[in-house]
Amino acid sequence: MIVMIGNEKHEVDSSATAFDLVVKVGQKKHVIAAEINGIQSDLSTDLQDGDVVRFITYSDPEGLAILRHSIAHVLAKAILEIDPSVKLAIGPSIENGFYYDIQTKRTFLAEDLVEIENKMRDIIDRKLVFEKSRVKKTEAVEFFQNIYQDFKVELASDIQDEEVSVYKLDNFLDLCRGPHVPSTSYIPSDSFKLTSLAGSYWRGDSTKAVLQRIYGTAFKNRQEMSAYFTLLEEAQARDHRKLGQELGIFHIDEHAPGHVFWLKNGLILFNLIKNKIEETALKYGYFFVQTPQLLDKSLWETSGHWEKFRENMYIVHDDNATMAIKPMNCPGHVIIYKTGTVKSYRDLPVRMAEFGLCHRNEPSGALHGLMRLRAFMQDDGHIFCSPDQIVSETKSFCQALQEIYTAFGFSDIKVKFSDRPKKRAGSDDVWDIAEKSLIAAADAAGLIYTVNSGEGAFYGPKLEFILKDCLGREWQCGTLQVDFVLPERFDISYIDKNGQKCTPVMLHRAIIGSLERFLGILIEHHSGKFPFWLAPVQIAVTSITDASTEYARSIYEELQKAGFRVILDTENEKVTYKVRTHSVNKVPCIAVVGQQERSNNTISIRLLGSNESEIIEIDNMIKYFTALSTD
Repeated sequence: MIVMIGNEKHEVDSSATAFDLVVKVGQKKHVIAAEINGIQSDLSTDLQDGDVVRFITYSDPEGLAILRHSIAHVLAKAILEIDPSVKLAIGPSIENGFYYDIQTKRTFLAEDLVEIENKMRDIIDRKLVFEKSRVKKTEAVEFFQNIYQDFKVELASDIQDEEVSVYKLDNFLDLCRGPHVPSTSYIPSDSFKLTSLAGSYWRGDSTKAVLQRIYGTAFKNRQEMSAYFTLLEEAQARDHRKLGQELGIFHIDEHAPGHVFWLKNGLILFNLIKNKIEETALKYGYFFVQTPQLLDKSLWETSGHWEKFRENMYIVHDDNATMAIKPMNCPGHVIIYKTGTVKSYRDLPVRMAEFGLCHRNEPSGALHGLMRLRAFMQDDGHIFCSPDQIVSETKSFCQALQEIYTAFGFSDIKVKFSDRPKKRAGSDDVWDIAEKSLIAAADAAGLIYTVNSGEGAFYGPKLEFILKDCLGREWQCGTLQVDFVLPERFDISYIDKNGQKCTPVMLHRAIIGSLERFLGILIEHHSGKFPFWLAPVQIAVTSITDASTEYARSIYEELQKAGFRVILDTENEKVTYKVRTHSVNKVPCIAVVGQQERSNNTISIRLLGSNESEIIEIDNMIKYFTALSTD
C-alpha cells in the first residue's frame, strides 16, 4: 500500500505500522510519534492505504509534550512502587513540564523527590514498552474498582464512549488517550527532574478531595534542561513580588487578599503608566469617562455576564435591588452611549475610554502578586462604530498599541485570532459576519496571526496581543473584540445617512489590560531597572563632604523645579557607600558633587550599571537629563 510523507509516496507492507515506516526511511533515532491524517498517534499504530504521515520528534513542541506526558506515567508507576496505597488522579503534560495529582496517607516531602526520581530512572532503565489498547468502559471501571483507584473509576465512568483507551507499562495500567513514546528507552534519564510539591483539589473543585501534586520538568537533553534552570534562576531573581518589596513599590497584606497597597514608588509608577496610556488615547481620539462601581443585576443579565460570570462577581443586596460590583466596564459604557441625543452616523465612531476599577472574586489559590488580583484597574475602552469603520478603527488601535508597547520596552509582539467558543451569545450568522470582519481588519492592519480556536469572548471574536519579555516569556495583554451581540441586546442605535435606524458595532479594546499586572510584567522585564523616564526616582544627588552640601542642595532644587524625580543624599557616609546604596535601589542616575565639582561648577554623573563617571557642566545639566527622558 502507499502512504504519504509530505509530498513523497512510500510503499509499505499492508500490515505496516508507523514505526515500520520510520525504520524504512531511516529516522528511527529521532522520531517518537507520528501524526496520521492530522491525528497524533503512537508509532505502533497500523497504517492504512493513502494515509498522510508526519513524523514527530523531540524537537517538535508536540513531541516535547508527548515526552513529558510519558514521563508523567513513569512518575505514577514510581509512586505506586514506593507506596502501593496511593490513589492516582491525573497526570498531564503542561508548559515546561508535567505533574501528577495523587491522594496518599503518606505526605510526600521535598526530600522525597530524590527517592521518586531514582525510582523513575530505575523504571526507565527497564526499557518498558508503552502498550495501548481499547477496552470496554465497563471492564475499565471494574478493573479500577478492584484495585481501589477511585479517581480512575470516576474518570472512566464519565467517558461517553462504550470503549476507553488505556496504556499498560509493565504491570501499571492507566487511562489515557496518548500518544506516548514507544518505550521508556526513548526517555533520556538525565533530562528530567522533579521540581516541587503543591496542593490541589480533585477536578479543581474546593468541595472535593484534597490532593497532592508532584511537579516535574523534562527536555530533550541535559543541555536544554540546564538552560531552563538557568532561566528559572534569573526569573526568580526578577520576581516582581520580591523586587516590589525591596524597591518600595507595593505590598500585599493578609487583611486584604487580592488587593494592592501601593507604596510611594509604586504609586508613581502606576500613575506614569496611566498617564502614558491616557496621553496616547487622547491623541487617537478617545474621550475618558468614569462609571459606577455598583450596577443593578438587570444590567448584567442583559449583557449576559450574570449567567457567565456570576460566581466571580461580588453581589450586594439592599431593600430594593440586587447590585453587583462591576467585574468589567462594558455595560456602563453602553449606558453612556445611550445618554443624551440620538446618535447620527456623523457622530461615529464614538471612542470611549476608562481606567475602570474592576473586582472579581478569584479563588485564593489563584492569587499571585500583581499578576492575579481580585481588584484591578483596566485600561478599558469601547468604540461604537458602523460596520464599515471596523477596518480603520482596528488599524488605528494597532498603531496606538504599538506605540505603547515600544515606549515600555517591548518589541516582540505575537497576535492570536480567537474565534467562536462553544458557549456563546448570538446566532451563527452573526458570528460569521463578526469573524469575517475582524479577519479583514487584521489583514488590513498588516497583522500576522495564528488561530486560537474556540477562545473568543462569549459575545464576539477577538485579537489577542502577546508580548515577549527579555526572558522569552509570553504575556497576553492587549485585546480587540468585535461585538455585534451586546449592541443588539441593549438596543443601542444610530441613524444612518438614509435616515434609517441602525445598530452599531461595539469594539471592546484594551492595550495593556490590568495596569497592576502590566506593572508586574514591567518589574520583571526590567528587573526593577526602569528606563529613566519611568523610574520612580530618576536622580540621586549625593554630596561627598559637608562643604559640598549646599551645592548639592542647589542642584537638587534646580532639578526638582525642572520636573525631575530626584532625591538628595547628604548623609555623613562615604561616597562609595552612597553610590552602592542608590545602585541597589536601582536609581538610574547618581549625581556626585564634591569640592572639585563645586569649584568647577560641574556635576559627576554615574549611570546605573556603569563604572565610569561623566562630568557635566551645570549649564548643560537640564538638557542632559531631558535627553535621557526621551531616549
